[in-house]
Amino acid sequence: MKKKEINGLSQSILESYSSQLLEVSQNIDQDVQQAADLIINSSGKVVISGLGKSGLIGQKIVATLCSTGTQSVYMHAAEAIHGDLGIYNPGDPTILISKSGNTEELVRLIPILKEFKSPLIAIVGNVDSFIAKNADIVLNGTVEKEIDPLGVVPTTSSLVALAIGDALASVLMAQRGFDKRDFARNHPGGELGKQLALKVESVMHPLNEVAQIDENDSISSCASKMTNMPLGAALHLEKDILKGIVTEGDLRKSIASTNDLSNSILNFVNCDPISINPSISILDAMKLMEDRHSQISCLPVIDSEGKCIGLVTLHDLYQTKLV
Repeated sequence: MKKKEINGLSQSILESYSSQLLEVSQNIDQDVQQAADLIINSSGKVVISGLGKSGLIGQKIVATLCSTGTQSVYMHAAEAIHGDLGIYNPGDPTILISKSGNTEELVRLIPILKEFKSPLIAIVGNVDSFIAKNADIVLNGTVEKEIDPLGVVPTTSSLVALAIGDALASVLMAQRGFDKRDFARNHPGGELGKQLALKVESVMHPLNEVAQIDENDSISSCASKMTNMPLGAALHLEKDILKGIVTEGDLRKSIASTNDLSNSILNFVNCDPISINPSISILDAMKLMEDRHSQISCLPVIDSEGKCIGLVTLHDLYQTKLV
């Protein structure tokens, strides 16, 4: 293929992906819902089987289902009749993935799975195939064409099968009421799981590490305290009750507005600052600080009794994210 023929090829490939996925999406919603209902109403685990690229897609769908609250296992289609059928319990729903819908190894399994009374869900690219005709629910993954230059490599068909699996997992999440806390329990070692599981109280600075000012503090003394405890803010407290906060931005404004640094800093205190509860996850804390017109770099931490117990900075959250 000449270079001029390669230019724009990747764009056209992705555009083809997009258009074919959109076409598949038009008529699959009810079928995915039925498949989700079947799985929800089953007490067993989901078994997914495939061969070749379809098998790899099946393994990824298993991983997604497991991490989102649906017990699942992968069974290699060729190994099934050599002992792997031992993973079954009667009634375990099974998802068979095959572009042709006639994969020999899967076809041979169907009579056995029916003996197990396993409901069959087929993700296939041929709704007139043997597997489709013998499945309880068919998820139609038919594609117009594969997007590789030869038109034979399982590209679009694999992507569509994967997308259908993700759609099914998402519907199951919604039906189960699966939330961020559930995800954190299933995924404690990952970055997102850590962000969901860790709370503000685990990364905040206690009051003895935070600069504190009172009514006697000048602009100069406030600057000195913030230099000694460089967290980007100073708190104005009365018996652990937050009265206000001075940030580095407020301090710069105070210095720029006067030639007399002995003036009181209280004129520049924000008396209505945004604060955060110590039990909030660090992910939610980051969203609170970042998702606004003017980003917040630090937040006072207020407990359930209304007392200020510390300060958390955006830098702290980023550092935790990187550990």
